[in-house]
Amino acid sequence: MSSSSAAVCQPASLSASEQILRDVFGYQAFRTGQQDVIESASGGQDCLVIMPTGGGKSLCYQIPALIRDGLTLVISPLISLMKDQVDQLQANGVAAACINSTLSREAIQDTFRQMQAGEIKLVYVSPERALSRDFLERLPELPLSLLAVDEAHCISQWGHDFRPEYASLGALKQYVPDLPIMALTATADETTRQDILSRLALSEPHVYLGSFDRPNIRYTLQEKYKPMSQLIRYLGTMRGQCGIVYCNSRKRVEQITEKLCESGIRAAAYHAGMAHDERAQVQESFQRDDIHIVVATVAFGMGINKPNVRFVVHYDIPRNIESYYQETGRAGRDGLPAEAVMLYDPSDLAWLRRCLDEKADGAQKQVESHKLNAMGAFAEAQTCRRQVLLNYFGEYREEPCGNCDICLDPPKRFAALEVAQKALSCVYRVNQRFGVNHVVDVLRGMQNQRIRELGHDKLTTYGIGREHSHEFWVSILRQLIHRGYLIQSIVHSSTLQLTEKARAILRAEVALELAVPRLDIATRSAKSDKLANRHYDKKLFAKLRKLRKAIADEEDLPPYVVFNDASLMEMAEILPTSSGELLAVNGVGHRKLEKYGEAFLTLIEEHLTIGDETY
Repeated sequence: MSSSSAAVCQPASLSASEQILRDVFGYQAFRTGQQDVIESASGGQDCLVIMPTGGGKSLCYQIPALIRDGLTLVISPLISLMKDQVDQLQANGVAAACINSTLSREAIQDTFRQMQAGEIKLVYVSPERALSRDFLERLPELPLSLLAVDEAHCISQWGHDFRPEYASLGALKQYVPDLPIMALTATADETTRQDILSRLALSEPHVYLGSFDRPNIRYTLQEKYKPMSQLIRYLGTMRGQCGIVYCNSRKRVEQITEKLCESGIRAAAYHAGMAHDERAQVQESFQRDDIHIVVATVAFGMGINKPNVRFVVHYDIPRNIESYYQETGRAGRDGLPAEAVMLYDPSDLAWLRRCLDEKADGAQKQVESHKLNAMGAFAEAQTCRRQVLLNYFGEYREEPCGNCDICLDPPKRFAALEVAQKALSCVYRVNQRFGVNHVVDVLRGMQNQRIRELGHDKLTTYGIGREHSHEFWVSILRQLIHRGYLIQSIVHSSTLQLTEKARAILRAEVALELAVPRLDIATRSAKSDKLANRHYDKKLFAKLRKLRKAIADEEDLPPYVVFNDASLMEMAEILPTSSGELLAVNGVGHRKLEKYGEAFLTLIEEHLTIGDETY
């Protein structure tokens, strides 16, 4: 199948950027903000681009790179991210390369030769490589037309992921003074944005500040009471879907991975303590859909450009909203419905605060403390989570989103004076010397050796709350802590202690309302909502995914480099039977039509024929 046979009628008025968008990348229309940035960069103007993860940042510099004469240099922080971008560009027929430590000296020299000869349009390098003496000396010899700095928030000391080598990138201007620069990131508040502009010395830049909203992601928080059971139950509702489970420690990553595997859930661990080759193998297996679930620390980060991640679970609360936003942004990059679930225990937040307290005083500690407090406020919010999240980035919304746990299942309240009196009385009766779980065991009248040894089965509060579950009482005690009736003593092993404020409750001098404990939020799968409303042939979709995996394995590529899930779903929806119809599917450009079109069209025709014969 030749590309000429795949030609379809195009409007004569298409601009150069629109023509490249369709012919090379296979998309029919730009997303909001993309075209203005592309036109500015193509004209040689500096740009600062703030777009959400999965919002199409890469096209903002890739299309100008193809419009402008010469070479575009892309600063990228991770080898895996560079390789992924280069694989996808090459699959679309674009001459692209990367220079990193995995390449031999001969291969690097050959890449430099191609760069100087104008045979490559985009080359990806790390900030360390770009600032090396050898590389800087070569810069004036290269036909450079644009510098793109990806993950630009790393430039700022006020960002959540500050990297000193990024902060030095402004020095590149000294070697190529007139080179246009584009800085791109998904997460940057006002202070960070100003720092990026200053450190890169951007001159009268076109600034695009897109919405931070990812409307396809559902944000859900569950109270953390039996986290391993909660996680296994949730993963059971997402079988066959790709997802990431984030934890705050390497030890926990390994423990959870082991438990999941014992439960018959195929998962792999990823953290910075593993050997490089082992980490690379896990990431590659995940990219290629050989494994569906990765349990990871934040080390599993910016290199993940996999579009079909359907869920991200935070087993522990992150340290700041920027990290949470970036990590949840690994889900749903293809624009299809996805879920972000966090298991929250206030004691996890207290542990992070203790860790922060051990750091030396100074501006950095102050910044981290502010960010941690904002993360805690998000977790404990009783209003639309998306509004809280967007508000943090300075984007204000009047209306609640309708796609978070608070909107879908608003907190219900009840007259809680009696249960509060029972809980507070029990804390008092055990002499304010025990933690949450022991107090709950006494309330519920549990028969265990420790209670008998302490004589707590003889207390007047023993068993007065047996009509409620363990999880119910844990939630009540946490709310009493939040409301200031109890404190957890950090210096005494998190024992519960009454405050002066509790006296009025115990004497029934005031009324009290608490939230009905949300014990098992049945996180409705994203599949049951928007995907169910799409009228596509699910059997054909499964066949197309199988064909894609076979082709990808044969070509040694991640499946989404062939086509992403959104493209396959559109094929199963519109059922193309000709080259022209297949080219109208988003994500199908001329190069991919030429390479893969015949196989996919044949499969669709066979499926339709078999379907006809069954009626």
